[in-house]
Amino acid sequence: METQFYITITLKTHKGLETFAKFFIGNHRDLALNIFRQLKGSPNVSEKNVLYFEFMETEKGLPVNLDFIACTLDQLAENCRIITKELFISENLEGN
Repeated sequence: METQFYITITLKTHKGLETFAKFFIGNHRDLALNIFRQLKGSPNVSEKNVLYFEFMETEKGLPVNLDFIACTLDQLAENCRIITKELFISENLEGN
């Protein structure tokens, strides 16, 4: 089974953590890591944080969390723009 990379967006609710979005980033680790490293936010996560971006890998069908950051609502919007732009470039201009 091929390794896949994706980024999830998780929101802290009164029920717990709820993942509400998932971006498939592809099968290339370097490209996926490059996109995640561009995201705005803080690796210093605490209980006060409400929004999270998680960098995930599916290995042998099982999800593995590789990294995560906490962000603000403004950073959430910027991060969605970054991911969409980078995926567009990768898929349409670089031919990956």
